Amino acid sequence: MRSARRGAMAAGVAVALAAVLAAAPGSAAADPTAPPTAGVEVEIPGPEHGTLAGSGHTQVPSEGRNQPASRLSVTEVVADGEVAKMVDNGPTGDRLDIVVVGDGYTVAELPRFHADAQQKWAELTAVEPYTTYRNLFNVWTVDAVSNQSGVSGDPSADTLRDTALGSYFWCDGIERLLCIDQDKVDGYVAKAPEADLVLVLANSTKYGGAGYNERSETLGYEGISTASAGNEKSGQVAIHETGHSLGKLADEYFYADYPGYERYEGPEPADSNITTFTSDELADQGAKWHRWLGEQSPDGGTVGAYEGGGYYVAGLRRPTENSLMRTLGKPFNLPGAEAMIAGFYREARIASPVTATDRTLRRGDTAKALVPRLTGADGRQLTIRWYLDGRELKSLAGRTDVRVSDLTLRLLDLRTHKLSLTAEDRSPSVRDRAVARTMRSTVSWTVRF
Repeated sequence: MRSARRGAMAAGVAVALAAVLAAAPGSAAADPTAPPTAGVEVEIPGPEHGTLAGSGHTQVPSEGRNQPASRLSVTEVVADGEVAKMVDNGPTGDRLDIVVVGDGYTVAELPRFHADAQQKWAELTAVEPYTTYRNLFNVWTVDAVSNQSGVSGDPSADTLRDTALGSYFWCDGIERLLCIDQDKVDGYVAKAPEADLVLVLANSTKYGGAGYNERSETLGYEGISTASAGNEKSGQVAIHETGHSLGKLADEYFYADYPGYERYEGPEPADSNITTFTSDELADQGAKWHRWLGEQSPDGGTVGAYEGGGYYVAGLRRPTENSLMRTLGKPFNLPGAEAMIAGFYREARIASPVTATDRTLRRGDTAKALVPRLTGADGRQLTIRWYLDGRELKSLAGRTDVRVSDLTLRLLDLRTHKLSLTAEDRSPSVRDRAVARTMRSTVSWTVRF
């Protein structure tokens, strides 16, 4: 299955791009007329000392690369596959669950893996809109015990190590491309209660990463990002990849020097952050990011329609000059942040029952729900309202629990009644009404005096 963010482009574009990029500086040469290698499509991170967030896509084998595995000791077997909840913000069904798996960590290095996972979570939540919505996430770690420390391809292309996930640099002949064995990764991810997004951390300081942005048909997660645990810029690569997997955003970078990418001549892409329209056409047609035109964006500059994007120099336009979907170290632009929030709410609900909803509550009971707090700089919180048989109880606004005994004056009969809490996010970062409608949830109980 092809990624939704690339669905509007002809299949030949992906093939040609992979061939072109294979011959780019720092990559192995390739025959542009050769068919793509069988395997899975991944995004290549941009050069370590460059500015572009990525260098296009290529096809890689789904298998990893390592030396023949030796047997784990009894101690290692006990530790291997152990699951821990690093960040607990509520039930898995109502939160966006990230599963972090490490590769190249021996059993003695597992404490370092947990520290590395904490550090990468801190890097992720330093970027908006993750900062504001960090309490919508649970984070799980799964211990993968390797026989040897480090990963293949570090420090040199011919370095082979015996690791749990078969991670390796120099994937497809590209030094910074950090690939994994997907079946082995899935074997560890399946041990966690739920996975919406997967992050693989390699025990390395070498710059590198990769984006596996196809949704898992078996485990249901949105994609895999790989990153070097000890390299800060690799963390930025991983965040960029979540723009694809969670935000369904297209790349906003383009190639000035590659034949075939001078001008896009295809149909309007389905991706929300690239377009064939000018800013005037966006406004006239009410298309894509038209609601943000003229606004100052956190990545700098004004939202408009800037020439170049989706790998093409002309014919496709992006919302701003720079954003994380083009340049590492930049924030998401306004349309990108809106798309990310929409992605969060595809996986998460903002009201979860603490008091069971499958029984009738009586006078001595309390109806209680879990509603996460937002952590943005503006101090904004979710709106909480209570309703009894559809009528709002305005005096209870903002509360997350109500005693049934407090409702007795309203429940003088012996009938059953419906008590509901509705939580709603009225974020100014979302202007699309269709997205806004997904940003509320309701919990209801049956009560009787």
